[in-house]
Amino acid sequence: MVNADEIMKQEDFRRCADFHGHICPGLAIGYRAGKAALERLAEQRAPDEEMVTTVETNACGTDALQVLTGCTFGKGNLIYKDRGKHAYTIASRKTGEGVRIALKDGVMRLSDRHLELIHKIRGDQATEAEKHEFQALHADKGRELLERPLEELFSIRKTRVPVPEKAVIEPSKPCACCQEPTMVSKLEKVQGELLCRDCAGL
Repeated sequence: MVNADEIMKQEDFRRCADFHGHICPGLAIGYRAGKAALERLAEQRAPDEEMVTTVETNACGTDALQVLTGCTFGKGNLIYKDRGKHAYTIASRKTGEGVRIALKDGVMRLSDRHLELIHKIRGDQATEAEKHEFQALHADKGRELLERPLEELFSIRKTRVPVPEKAVIEPSKPCACCQEPTMVSKLEKVQGELLCRDCAGL
């Protein structure tokens, strides 16, 4: 059986936790998803743009995916689709193959007490004892997610997805209104002037 404490000692997990700032159930989900995807694609962390990751949530797990896959917004190979799902698609540019990993229903369900404490903490109403209780429940949930069999956590299927072009480096031109340099392809023509999308009201 997989041991959560052993996983949390591993270098790649520590890097995920350091990047995210703390250990939590969401980070555990992203870690398990990222490891499963890399294994199925027979890939290593991408130093450049060798892989593309599409995430359907901006929740905690996305940080683990960035660390494990090497896909980032800055490299243009991390794509965010606001779907509100713990679902991730990781694809290899080399082979064109991808894998979609989606959390199963009920996996992230928390106890009534856990939810009560979350609301108290968010409302700045939790006592110190309640904060400690919350941390213990949160840690236990994270450990559970690190140890549960993969097939209980996710539905996983292979897929082929169109991968975007590699990041384009292009010149900038000042917006005619605010004068801030803007990528030429992102300027909008409004009444004969080239405006950034903010100034164009888009």
